[in-house]
Amino acid sequence: MEPSAGDRFLRLLIEHGDDPVLLEATVRAARGRSALVAALPEEETRRHTRALVRGVLAALEGGGPGPDVLAAAERLGSDRARQGVPVEAFLDGFQAGRAHLVRTLVAAGRREGVPDAALLDGVTRIDEITTALVHRMVHAHRVAELEMARTMREGRVQMLRQLLHGEAVPVLAPLDPSGAYRCVVSDVSDPAVAARLEAELTAAGPGLCGLVDGRFAALVTRLPEPHATPGPLLVAAPPARPAEVATMYGLGRRALRAGADAGLTGMRDLTDLALLTVTEAEPELGCLLAGALLAGLDPDEPFHRELAETGLAYLDHGGRIEPTAAALHVHGNTVKYRIRRLQELTGRPLLDPSGGAAVSRAAHWWWALNRWLARAPS
Repeated sequence: MEPSAGDRFLRLLIEHGDDPVLLEATVRAARGRSALVAALPEEETRRHTRALVRGVLAALEGGGPGPDVLAAAERLGSDRARQGVPVEAFLDGFQAGRAHLVRTLVAAGRREGVPDAALLDGVTRIDEITTALVHRMVHAHRVAELEMARTMREGRVQMLRQLLHGEAVPVLAPLDPSGAYRCVVSDVSDPAVAARLEAELTAAGPGLCGLVDGRFAALVTRLPEPHATPGPLLVAAPPARPAEVATMYGLGRRALRAGADAGLTGMRDLTDLALLTVTEAEPELGCLLAGALLAGLDPDEPFHRELAETGLAYLDHGGRIEPTAAALHVHGNTVKYRIRRLQELTGRPLLDPSGGAAVSRAAHWWWALNRWLARAPS
């Protein structure tokens, strides 16, 4: 429909394009259809409605939406995303306003005797233009949402890094400054694996996850239930407030290195790895202790390695025969024999319940056996 051809519908649209009464009615229709749009300032809806009505008119006159019209549609989509209005809600408002505008123009056209064919042709043209505008609005809305999500996540991960490094920063959502969080550390650097771990950890309760120092770390309120099949080694510290998690992070990283060297997997409590962490930090002292306690063992003798492994398992299971046998897949009598031979070769009992130094003596044995096995040929 070209104005030069006497298009009466186009003339009708031109006459009504700046009608303040029609504009206000269109604004009310848009706000009435979407509660989220209605929650915005009325002038905000009016500003975009005026720009789009004029854009449709310019598109009808020019044969299609021009750059200015498309830019106005993109601004609407982007603004609504930044205002927190979902794409479905703002499209509801847009379509309600469009429907009211078309109904009003059709009714006015019929009163003025515009042929139905001309009205149908005009409405079809308006639909083509608004469809193009909707595509631009939706695209801009999604782009803005992704940018905001990325920016928000980057800000949260940066806060996580600063907290774990002991920097004084404001504690913002999703963390609570007065809340208690378990610091979880790992050696996972693969983003895909990190995303899976994040989903598992945050499913159990609120938390914040990200890559810190190139490895996955998290602050969570609760730990998930243990898996039947353990995944990568994760070390979880006791609960601490956000301002105090830097110490837990440092201890967790040390425990993680010790646990990895020991071949551990799955979720582990930091406190359960305390002895392993401390002893792993002093390998030379451990070697001296192994030399003093295990001088009667030959590291090149396979049977002596079996004795050391049995002694270590025996200590790990509190000096109980049956759990030790189950862990080693041997008979209980085999465990008893090996423990007896180990004590004969070393000249010392593994566990001595008498005296106040019994606990420290067992810890020394555990340390010595660990270090001796780590240095013995496999």
